[in-house]
Amino acid sequence: MARVRSNGRSARVRVLVAEQAVRRGGRVGVLDVCTAAVAALPVGGAGLSAMSKAAASHPLCSTDDISGQLEELQLTLGEGPCVDAFTQGSAVLTPDLLTGELQDHWAVFADAALEAGARAVFALPLQTGAISLGVLDLYANVPTVLDAGELADALAFADLATLLLLDTEVDETGPPAGGPLPDRGFEGLGAYRAEIDQATGILTVQLGVGIEEAFVRLRAHAYMRGRRLADVAADVVAHRLRFSPDTEPTRTDEET
Repeated sequence: MARVRSNGRSARVRVLVAEQAVRRGGRVGVLDVCTAAVAALPVGGAGLSAMSKAAASHPLCSTDDISGQLEELQLTLGEGPCVDAFTQGSAVLTPDLLTGELQDHWAVFADAALEAGARAVFALPLQTGAISLGVLDLYANVPTVLDAGELADALAFADLATLLLLDTEVDETGPPAGGPLPDRGFEGLGAYRAEIDQATGILTVQLGVGIEEAFVRLRAHAYMRGRRLADVAADVVAHRLRFSPDTEPTRTDEET
């Protein structure tokens, strides 16, 4: 029964995001996730940053000036709920930044965020398996507590953002390359995520490295070839593409 409710919530979130993309007049992207989350939840803004242990982190989008400042502050200072959520791999919910222990924990960020206009911040990691892609941040300008349903919706928005990041060509040193999403449904994106997880696992064996490094190699190959990550992952899973620790990846067929 819980699974049915969860699937229903995810479907509702996908509809909200798709409707936002229609209003914007473009194909679905992470900005639509952020904008739809702000409309659906008791928050004032949202921001999303791509983060990696092996490459420079950078903001991808924000819905207003305050959320943009929060993304920049956390990545610049190296502290805050966004940084903790990425490091710990779990949601960091901060209903009130004026809480004494938070002032001590984020000595610089807490004061800077309050000055920017944020009072509550909720950071949700964007994860697929053992791989972390970044963090979705939501803020409110008054003390705010997300109830169980609102938190479930927030997590569903984060999960959809993860799927979209996996399907978008992303430059390791900057924002998205800008290529449009292909004509495929949200359900298809879920299948691609599973295939990317599988391909990354295969690369840990072929390269003798950990899961993070394997994902970096997979993503770097996709970027260098100008291909979508999901397409490269499909080649690895189908044994059309093999990686080696000492040489360039080789194909068993002619690459397109």
